[in-house]
Amino acid sequence: MNKMRVAIIGQGRSGRNIHGRFFKSESNDFCEVVCVVEQDDERRKRAAEEYGCDTVSDYTELFGRKDIDLVVNASYSHMHYPITKDLLEHGFNVLSEKPFGGSYYECNDLILTAKKNNVSVSAFHQSLYAPSFLNVKDIISSGKIGDVLQISLKYSGFARRWDWQTLQCCCAGGVYNTGPHPVGQALDLLGWDENARVVFSSLKAVLTSGDGDDYGKIIIAAPGKPVVDIEVISADAYAGDFVFKIFGSKGTLMSTNSAYKLKYIDDFSNYPERPVIRESLSDENGMPVYCSEKLQFIEENEKISGSSFDVAVAKFYRMLYNNVMLGEPLDITAEHAAQVIGIIEACHAENPLPLKFN
Repeated sequence: MNKMRVAIIGQGRSGRNIHGRFFKSESNDFCEVVCVVEQDDERRKRAAEEYGCDTVSDYTELFGRKDIDLVVNASYSHMHYPITKDLLEHGFNVLSEKPFGGSYYECNDLILTAKKNNVSVSAFHQSLYAPSFLNVKDIISSGKIGDVLQISLKYSGFARRWDWQTLQCCCAGGVYNTGPHPVGQALDLLGWDENARVVFSSLKAVLTSGDGDDYGKIIIAAPGKPVVDIEVISADAYAGDFVFKIFGSKGTLMSTNSAYKLKYIDDFSNYPERPVIRESLSDENGMPVYCSEKLQFIEENEKISGSSFDVAVAKFYRMLYNNVMLGEPLDITAEHAAQVIGIIEACHAENPLPLKFN
């Protein structure tokens, strides 16, 4: 099997600690890093040692090379669109880190540019392959919790932040940084319904040193589909009880990224139908009472192995290999990534925050 030859732009937390970590892991036997693009001299020197590849300081130095099958664009968020477009126009297949673009227009422009140049473009939505998320999808598909009524996703914690990813001018803030994970998962659970819309959103800057949001509340709905409630909040001191909470007509699923709990009624036919009683309910002594019955629940409580930063990354790169090297279609498409940005862009349009930094 020919290995997919990869160039990485950037050796920051994403380029090195996520993508680079996978390329250097035992899980990778089908990708080879042949070049790293990094402006910082020390990071460039370290990359040469860690990957055993050549390095350059500017991505334009990749132009004309024929030994690169895929370029991973892990640059600053506001550079994802212009750099990806330039690479596509020079004939490279490109994987862009999230966010895919700053607007729905930019995302669609990248899709059209890729088609025009007969190359592949994708965005790194690896959380759609996270074991916890795949488990959620499996349980929903099993019918154990019945018809899904509401989907809640919580990517929250309590922390202050003061780096470039707090700045609106860098296409940052919590909903652009973290939001693509839950928004992408929400849209996936809605079947990527083109009618999915933001019906409520609230963005605020609370603890951040920058001018981007660190409080985000988003409610998404689509005709005939469950309501989706998303929280991306850095001011939740009680976060951690769940990442996913799915309410169904027969029970509830609650899951973190490492374990899940499930409580449901297997068969309501075991319980006789309860006709409506219009008169006040009373006990045998004539005292007023509330509706009450004993329901027998089935409960599951299991651990989940793997995460968005190991198993999911390997699955995502296997999908990319099959696309770039074997010509197979992508399961997680650039059109999906564009739909995610469309939702995020709508939230920002509804909640403009004052610009404090250029």
